[in-house]
Amino acid sequence: MDQVKIGSFISERRKAAGLTQAQLAERLNITDRAVSKWENGKSMPDSSIMLELCSELHITVNDLLSGEVVTMDKHNEKTEKLLIEMAKQKEDSDKRLLSLEILIGIFSIIILLGSTMVASLFEMDAWLRILIIAAGFAVSCIGIGYALKIEQVAGYYQCAKCHHRYVPTFASVFFAMHINRTRYLKCPHCGKHSWNKKVISKE
Repeated sequence: MDQVKIGSFISERRKAAGLTQAQLAERLNITDRAVSKWENGKSMPDSSIMLELCSELHITVNDLLSGEVVTMDKHNEKTEKLLIEMAKQKEDSDKRLLSLEILIGIFSIIILLGSTMVASLFEMDAWLRILIIAAGFAVSCIGIGYALKIEQVAGYYQCAKCHHRYVPTFASVFFAMHINRTRYLKCPHCGKHSWNKKVISKE
């Protein structure tokens, strides 16, 4: 999606509706700085207010994401292109998240090992030793939990039996046996347990 084109389109439609940036921002319960960023192509409207924004500008979401009023004869073509582009953006975002998951996991393990080594190698009171180990353990658990949450929501798991791709619950991922990112899960489509691989795309 062309953010600059979309920003110019928002500005054009806002002016056509007879609204200032401040007035549009007030109606959407956001700051006029956010509206300015949209119109300068520096950011995109959040999905949670997209429908309300389109209503205020008298356009469709398809128009907004295309950066122009889409005529009926081009509607299906534009929609298809937008869906493909959004799917690609999600894939790219998921790849970045999964890379971040690795870094968080490594960092969490380093903190745990580091706190254990400090408590073991240096002379200190027993209560301080326990406190350091407990703090390191708590921080590493939070980090690993966050990394696991990223793994759950980024991309999909593919059933080895029916090849259905889905996003499982956090609990099922947490308790599943695993080898790296391949987990032993129950497929919601066929109901069978198998080793489900992590994949990026929906299809």
